[in-house]
Amino acid sequence: MRASLLVAGAALALTSALALAQGAPESLLPPGFNEPAAAPSPSPSPRASSSSAPSRPPTPATATPVIQALPGEPSFSSPLASAANEPDQEGKLKRLPSLDELAHMTPEDFQELLGLKPDFDMPAGARRAMSQVGLIDAQEGGLDGSAMAGQNGRLIRLALAANRGPLVSRWGHILLRRALATRLDAPRGMTPQDFLALRVALLLRMGEPEAARAILQDIDAGNYTPDLDGVALDTYAANGDFTGICPALATQGVARDDPQWNVARQICSAFKGNGAAAISQLDRYRYRGTMPRIDLLLAQKYAGAAGKSRRAVTIEWDDVDDMPAWRYGLANAVGLNPPDRLIEANPQLAPLTATAPMVGLTRRAAAADRAAALGVLSSAAMVDLYGQLFAEPDVTGEWSDRAEKLRDAYVLEDPAGRLSAIRSLWDGVKTAPQDYSRKVLTAYAAARLPVSENMADSAAPLIASMLSAGLDANAMRWANVVNAGSQGWALLVLAAPSRSSEVSNSDIDTFVDGDTSEDQRKSAFLVAGLAGLGRIDTGTAGSYSANMKLGLGSSTRFTQVIDGAARNRDVTTVAILAGLGMQGTQWSQMSPRYLYHIVSALRAVGLDAEARMIAAEAVARA
Repeated sequence: MRASLLVAGAALALTSALALAQGAPESLLPPGFNEPAAAPSPSPSPRASSSSAPSRPPTPATATPVIQALPGEPSFSSPLASAANEPDQEGKLKRLPSLDELAHMTPEDFQELLGLKPDFDMPAGARRAMSQVGLIDAQEGGLDGSAMAGQNGRLIRLALAANRGPLVSRWGHILLRRALATRLDAPRGMTPQDFLALRVALLLRMGEPEAARAILQDIDAGNYTPDLDGVALDTYAANGDFTGICPALATQGVARDDPQWNVARQICSAFKGNGAAAISQLDRYRYRGTMPRIDLLLAQKYAGAAGKSRRAVTIEWDDVDDMPAWRYGLANAVGLNPPDRLIEANPQLAPLTATAPMVGLTRRAAAADRAAALGVLSSAAMVDLYGQLFAEPDVTGEWSDRAEKLRDAYVLEDPAGRLSAIRSLWDGVKTAPQDYSRKVLTAYAAARLPVSENMADSAAPLIASMLSAGLDANAMRWANVVNAGSQGWALLVLAAPSRSSEVSNSDIDTFVDGDTSEDQRKSAFLVAGLAGLGRIDTGTAGSYSANMKLGLGSSTRFTQVIDGAARNRDVTTVAILAGLGMQGTQWSQMSPRYLYHIVSALRAVGLDAEARMIAAEAVARA
């Protein structure tokens, strides 16, 4: 019935337009040639009487000629014709749709054909400005972004686009996420949409789809651009929220023409009540091979949930070899659990899994063993997750045992028993990220332990655990227990909120002599961190740098730029550049020289706490 009405409406528009064209022909002659010659004024003549004048036959009416338009010009003017014949990007005129095409159009497609779709779906007074786009300002925990508007747009573009996402430092990740979520104006030479697209894309690469989606929702869909459209689609797909992109599709539907965009349009069409037509169109895509078969089957399953279709869609994973974020988001959204082999083959899925509410608890807990080390999950979030594992009767086996051990780490009366429970959570880990994630998990339990000489052997990992959550005051209580030159001592001299005296060379030498890490990387990071925090003088730093071949005094283009931003007190740019300098998946990819300049720059712009935590983390994880 809907198709019949659309065809009838189109036919009515066509016939009405033809009638108008016939009633108002256009002359093809040049101006002046179609003007009639002036007729001579008639001389008055005596009026004949009606009785003497013979009657004349009536003059036949002259037919109006139909003048056809020249080839390439519209032969009539109607909304349908003007919309269908609107020039495309190459300047060519589009043809009118056939009756069969009209019959398969949705109401939204017909509105686009007639040019009736609005650019905005809200009145002008309700639209949001494109300035200061973000989630938090300086009073809400964000950074001071006042200097960003005057910053070089090319520099910021390079810093954001060149960052591949994963950072070696958990605290570096937290700082960069905070900078990207801050309410910021676009730098010079960059539009707000371009700046936002770069920020959101980097958050996605960092494994922060929820933060990326929240920032996107701070602007109106009518302000989207093609670049922002693509980033938005990836963001909502990573969240498994494919209907979230529908407002943008309502105003930007024809902005793109690629497989994923068109599939998303059909999903949104299904959720608007056009389920049968949407699933039929997805069938056509599948027959044409527009996208991999598994993706279109998942899309059909998702779209079918919106309508009343009783069609069953069977998903088989045997022939699937990879699991991109788009496919994983669809699988999560329809409640399917892809095989572990596909998920484990893509490490970037771990942070998506850890924060996905539709995923099972045990899968989320397994993913959290990587996500916490990255900085995606806080210590409190980890404890909440394990609390759910403990409270869920269906969770059994190793995850139930771990949740029980975490509870013991908090509630046992004997401190030795609590320490034993904490250490049992650290034991048996297989990877470095998993090891540090477990320390994030136990941070608050470690902070509750009383300081005791009997626990001196466990002081270093306990301090590292507390510092992973930023509990520096709790960690400093152990200063009288650790020995000078030990790893616990190294963590505390870096993490101490304030220090009245410089660190002695003898204590540093003791640490260097006992360092068994690969290439003595812990010692190199200790010297770089102390130099960046100003806790050893320039001469001492230069001496250790020369002896250990650290190159702290040399410079690169990166060190020059971040030092310059620090001198200008541009805190947001320093944070973005620090993230660029710390990208990687393991601390062996981090150089002491870059660590020194990053810590020094952060301290110079007032981010002393972040500088201390990054320096201590480097020594703990090297």
